[in-house]
Amino acid sequence: MSFGVYRSGRLWMGGRKPETITPILYLPTVAGGFVSAIVASTLGYREWGALFFGAGMFSWLALESIIIHRLYLFEELPKPLHPTLGIQLAPPVVGCVAYLSISSGQPDAFAQILFGYGLLQALILLRLLPWLFQQPFTASYWAFTLGVAALSLSSLRLVERGMTGVIEKLAVLLFISANIVIGSIALGTVWLLLRGKLLPLPTTGDRSK
Repeated sequence: MSFGVYRSGRLWMGGRKPETITPILYLPTVAGGFVSAIVASTLGYREWGALFFGAGMFSWLALESIIIHRLYLFEELPKPLHPTLGIQLAPPVVGCVAYLSISSGQPDAFAQILFGYGLLQALILLRLLPWLFQQPFTASYWAFTLGVAALSLSSLRLVERGMTGVIEKLAVLLFISANIVIGSIALGTVWLLLRGKLLPLPTTGDRSK
């Protein structure tokens, strides 16, 4: 969260070009707030967890409008940045896990709303897979892993807290899917590492000189 405060202060100074706006902006404050809420609640500091959840929640609402506006109205993301859209899945489902961490009892409507919006993001990303795969596999595809893992975890937490019916079937499907996706990304990363192509070569100028 400290980095989120520092980074947000820099963003408030303005001067950012629309083409530099991507879902990566969620990471300092939204991911920082939600993950801090989960950790604080797990350690028994539920009141602190609620404060962190509030920071992450309202940061998400503010940033989502800016990011969606950029995606709708400005030029298409460059191919190397296509995988960053995987981060778009994370806020609602990590937020759902965080909310369940600071609350108790049967999951209420708000928890289900967060999960439902996460499912929508997942379906949109599925629809965009041919477009996303225009960028060959690189380490940047790890951007999908947080959201995919949290989507599965949030469904399991909902079932654990007493939800039944369709959510139970979804939880099994999402758990299997998450393992396939994350496992595939891990194997792809190992393959790149073995070939020495995990990280781009540094630019050292014109080697012909």
